[in-house]
Amino acid sequence: MRDVVVVGGSIAGFMAASELRTGGFDGRIRIVADEPIHTYERPPLSKGVLAGDEAASTSWTAASDESLALDWLLGERAMSLDPGGHRVVLGTGDELTYDGLVIASGATPRRLGGQPDLAGVHVVRTLDDALGLRADLDAGADRVAVVGAGFIGAEVAATCRGRGHDVVLVEPLEQPLARVLGPEIGAIIADVHRAEGVDVRLGVGVDAIVGDERVESIRLSDGSEVDVDVVVVGIGVTPNTGWLDGSGLPVDNGVVADATCSVAPGIVACGDVARWDSPRYGPVRIEHWDHAVDMGRAAGRRLLADLGDGATEPEVFDPVPWFWSDQYDVRLQLAGRADGDMAITDGSVEDGKFVALYGRDGMVTGALGWNWPAKTVRYRMALEDGIAWDEAVG
Repeated sequence: MRDVVVVGGSIAGFMAASELRTGGFDGRIRIVADEPIHTYERPPLSKGVLAGDEAASTSWTAASDESLALDWLLGERAMSLDPGGHRVVLGTGDELTYDGLVIASGATPRRLGGQPDLAGVHVVRTLDDALGLRADLDAGADRVAVVGAGFIGAEVAATCRGRGHDVVLVEPLEQPLARVLGPEIGAIIADVHRAEGVDVRLGVGVDAIVGDERVESIRLSDGSEVDVDVVVVGIGVTPNTGWLDGSGLPVDNGVVADATCSVAPGIVACGDVARWDSPRYGPVRIEHWDHAVDMGRAAGRRLLADLGDGATEPEVFDPVPWFWSDQYDVRLQLAGRADGDMAITDGSVEDGKFVALYGRDGMVTGALGWNWPAKTVRYRMALEDGIAWDEAVG
């Protein structure tokens, strides 16, 4: 019997396994999942689950579909890889041999330098993380500090404010999401949070989290100290590649794959851990849910080709990335990459509904929709074929 091992039980790994099975692979598929539950939806964690509007279990029922005949190794962790021997070593010491391997080991939230192990300090990555934070909020926390105003931080701040908590949002950059969407859009997002009553602190970092057994305050780099009951750290993630040390596989801000998701013969990568050679954007690693779904499928098809069960010519994975974020009554949707110049081409900030285009080297690289889903989807479709900047902006 042929064996495929999938390291990672989140959406990318599951989609790769599903694609393998539905594509005709009839061997054993084992999924090594470090969490003790099946694949679930992560986007609701910082929104509906944290707010208490959604059930604690966000498990995706398709992940336990018996017709796929997947062997789940729940609560297990891959510790090392021997590509020559086709072996994955688990934390228990057990070894899994494989004919094909899917690397979908995801990423781990970054921590603040010297971050103490205090009660009341949280990250939001897993279901347990979200439930732990929700329990702390339910216990009567008044003031919440959110460190980092990226998508996760901004969503958590919005959800906590919607629950009625006082929120201070701390961001070392000049504006929220400035690295991702640019300072102009970041300034608009900051104003939205201020209008909802969030204490937005920009251009300042956190020097220390202060407390004995439980967090009591945060000390900022401008010398001020803010009393808080809960701290949420949302300063990005690091791809989980430590288990690949010594394997000889290429690692550079993620495991490096080619344009077809292939890392080495019989080994593919997908999801947050994968940095692949996009023909459209160059080497890139993308951490969004929709991307993980699509890349998981593409990696599964690539491995089918390696195993002789799929197309003889591997297909190139070259999507226009797609992402959304809900904050208060604002829905942001980003198609492509927010790279280069920016211009608002449809609607206006004052109307609370607009599309901003980004462009470089004479071409549109991305479209950001602000409460305008239909228009943004049309730009997403147009980006597949390419849009000239002058034509779009005029």
